[in-house]
Amino acid sequence: MAFFDAAAMMKGLRGAYASGKTRSYEWRVSQLKALLKLMSFHEKEIVDALRSDLSKPELESFLQEIALLKESCGLALKELHRWMAPEKVKTMMTTFPSSAEIVPEPLGVVLVISAWNYPFLLSLDPVIGAIAAGNAVVLKPSEISPATSSVLAKLLGQYMDCSAVKVIEGAVPETTALLEQKWDKIFYTGNGKVARIVSAAAAKHLTPLVLELGGKSPVIVDSNVDLKVAARRIIAGKWGCNNGQACVSPDYAITTKEFAPDLIDTLRSELEKFYGKDPLKSNDLSRIVNSNHFNRLSKLLDDDKISGKIIHGGQKDIANLKIAPTILLDVPEDSLIMEEEIFGPLLPILTVNNVEDSFNIIKSKDKPLAAYLFTNNKKLKENFIRNISAGGLVINDTTMHLAVPTLPFGGVGESGMGAYHGKFSFDAFSHKKAVLLRSFAGDLSSRYPPYTPKKLNLLKALVNGSLFGILRALLGWHD
Repeated sequence: MAFFDAAAMMKGLRGAYASGKTRSYEWRVSQLKALLKLMSFHEKEIVDALRSDLSKPELESFLQEIALLKESCGLALKELHRWMAPEKVKTMMTTFPSSAEIVPEPLGVVLVISAWNYPFLLSLDPVIGAIAAGNAVVLKPSEISPATSSVLAKLLGQYMDCSAVKVIEGAVPETTALLEQKWDKIFYTGNGKVARIVSAAAAKHLTPLVLELGGKSPVIVDSNVDLKVAARRIIAGKWGCNNGQACVSPDYAITTKEFAPDLIDTLRSELEKFYGKDPLKSNDLSRIVNSNHFNRLSKLLDDDKISGKIIHGGQKDIANLKIAPTILLDVPEDSLIMEEEIFGPLLPILTVNNVEDSFNIIKSKDKPLAAYLFTNNKKLKENFIRNISAGGLVINDTTMHLAVPTLPFGGVGESGMGAYHGKFSFDAFSHKKAVLLRSFAGDLSSRYPPYTPKKLNLLKALVNGSLFGILRALLGWHD
């Protein structure tokens, strides 16, 4: 596409928002229904785009992208009246008589910068929140997943109100031009390096941000578990989520030295059941997104510090950008693979003497986007919940908290700021406006000059909520 005029685009969006149409319940519903229609009528086109960009299996494309978006849209349509309604809140004696409410209002014109690994889900899920909250919105899909980016631009152009919902395709120049504009909120999904660039651009305009990042999400495996179920759920969260190219995929595992052989044997057995003896030929594993990421992952495996640590997998097919599910045992803490988010099909397993020792390993690193624990030990569960800080925790499964719209999804510290999903998406793109309503009755002369000891005593009594003190002050009694 020809390079766009960002300033002219913003002027049009500001005009559309100023007209008030995006604030109406009817407009919001019409746009959410249009998104549902888009997904229903063009499912094959979307699946084909995801296959082109990532060789993503159709089941993963449907379950982890399309179905989640349909649920998100359906929930917003069902709950929108309630979300938009003012929330009545209590008032204080000092403002009696009065009433108060919190009124959610749209922020204005917002920008969503999406990621390449779940390019359909991570593009439209924030857009659903932005529209539900009544904003005009610009979506910038990732150029690293070009087929999905093209489909998004085409379909949103066909189905949405293009005066208030726009898609801008492109790479760094287009993103830079967008970031030079003044937005009312920016929602970015991606890595910490780019997040810092986005944050610096936002700071120039005091623009608020949601940053959905990642990190090294650990999975702890205790010995008192159903090992087959645990292994299958770890595999589903690691290799069954875009072949490890997911921000919430288990990045590394921790178990005891004694239990590690059992865990490894079960993972090997289940991996072979899922992907066969030659996983590079499996149609159920996504490929690595591009040669840059393939080379990055290869570099992690070629690190001298992990020589001899690969105990399963490690096969690579550079022509088809495929890397087999790979397990490594007891890699050094200072190896490259333990210093950065892996974001691929490599799973290091660290061993400890006691399972509780795993907490110290996790706490020595930046706070992750997710942390997982497999155990039947009630005390260990409680300690994990109390002591491990992460965007989200899951006990006895991986990644499934994403599917619960009543839970906020977001990071903490290096793994991000802000949260969305369900009503949290609506809130992310809304301003909670405080409103106090009073009549002309009950005008208290004590708040006005000239100030007197009697007025001070009365106001002290009001602030303290003392009915007896108020009575004493009105009668002019003193201590």
